[in-house]
Amino acid sequence: MTCILQLGPLTERFNRGLAAEHEVLALWEPGADALLDSHAQRIEIVVTSARFGCNAALIERLPNLRAIVSFGVGYDAIDVAAARARGIPVSNTPDVLNDCVADLAFGLVIDCARKMSRADRFVRAGEWPSGGLPLGTRVSGKRLGIVGLGRIGEAVAKRSNGFDMQVRYHNRRPVEGSPYGYEASLIEMARWSDFLVLACPGGDATRHLVSREVLDALGPKGILVNVSRGSVVDEPALVEALLEGRLGGAGLDVYAHEPKVPQALLDLPNVVLLPHIGSATEETRLAMEELLFANLRAFLECGELLTTV
Repeated sequence: MTCILQLGPLTERFNRGLAAEHEVLALWEPGADALLDSHAQRIEIVVTSARFGCNAALIERLPNLRAIVSFGVGYDAIDVAAARARGIPVSNTPDVLNDCVADLAFGLVIDCARKMSRADRFVRAGEWPSGGLPLGTRVSGKRLGIVGLGRIGEAVAKRSNGFDMQVRYHNRRPVEGSPYGYEASLIEMARWSDFLVLACPGGDATRHLVSREVLDALGPKGILVNVSRGSVVDEPALVEALLEGRLGGAGLDVYAHEPKVPQALLDLPNVVLLPHIGSATEETRLAMEELLFANLRAFLECGELLTTV
């Protein structure tokens, strides 16, 4: 059996399936770190996720590591450069989660605009007899800016067609053949947008891409939706903009220091907060598990991963 180091638990179904086929060292179990020292020479594959990552120190600790197989599309928590320096390929699970993440992003657009979560709290608290909520804003016909027109960004744009929205996008470079307008300046696109959806990768290249200046350009009627990574947004600047009324609202599925969420965000009525559930449906999580297993089996049988990052 191949000796696999699993850095964190996934579903019970996945954990059982992996252990049935391989020798698995579960790093989260008591005493696992001591076991890691004694088994480091034998470990050939690391199984991880976008949440647990894999840092350079761990890669260095495993002299016979051959591949890193990850659950999730994001890989900013994996030191890909350190892996590549050792000739270790890394895989993720792209495409299978595009629709569900895009569904959630558009759900946040509608929720923030129409105050749906806020209205639900209002009714449950018994406040309806005393008066109505502040008016929301219409989604149909508005301007949608997308940061990152990759697989998920494209799926978000596709959903906007049913709402007759105008769409522009910001990337490092234009997407050839895209029917949507390209905007080289993120600040100018934010100034144009009614809704700004973040669907770009995380990592150093996009850290605090959405700065105070971008938030101010989006303005007191603008709504920010983030389904990418918390690191993409300057979170203190976001909190300040919301508290000071310089930003109209936000729908967030990701945060800078998950699972910690700033208290100020918890207290704001114009913010919708989700616990990083972009891919959290039965169908998508099963498809992600199946793709991870397919990557693992392909590597063991043929020496190549199917979806190398």
